[in-house]
Amino acid sequence: MKSVWRILQWFLVAWGLACLFAAVALGGFVLYCVGMRNVARVDSADKEDVAFVLTSCALGHRQIKDVVHSYQSARSLTGDHLDAYAVRVSRLDPADLTGGLTEEMFESGWFRCDQVDGVLRDAIDFAIAFSHRNAISWFPREEELRSDEMYVYPVSIHCRGTRPRAVVLAFLRPRDKMIYYMSAKV
Repeated sequence: MKSVWRILQWFLVAWGLACLFAAVALGGFVLYCVGMRNVARVDSADKEDVAFVLTSCALGHRQIKDVVHSYQSARSLTGDHLDAYAVRVSRLDPADLTGGLTEEMFESGWFRCDQVDGVLRDAIDFAIAFSHRNAISWFPREEELRSDEMYVYPVSIHCRGTRPRAVVLAFLRPRDKMIYYMSAKV
């Protein structure tokens, strides 16, 4: 009888610990999902917040004139998100698009959007699917993103198989010195 009671005690202790762990995990999940730090931020970014945008596409952050629009979505537990920025630069030399980069520094470069194919075209398609959201209604639409007036810098493209599931792309429109940046993951 004592052995049955001892087994029952250990079972109840294990059950209690499992319930405690589940309660802490559920509480953490709820706090994460509804916490004050995990909310969408709209038009709240400043020059310092978006300096990485120009640095990541080899243009140099010192020429940021202003941040026209910004959107940072809340994060899911799996990291799904949509971040987008519209940044006006003070100077844009067409030579910046093709010159001054060495292969050792960057494995990428600027591509004219109407001339892309393969994975980069698929990545642009992925970005276009996000550009229709109301939160970033200011982001260029499909026709413009595929035109000869836009350039794209693929910062990173993560694929599952051959389909992009996360992209970080910078789009550049030289005529009005605008950089559009998108980081998206599903």
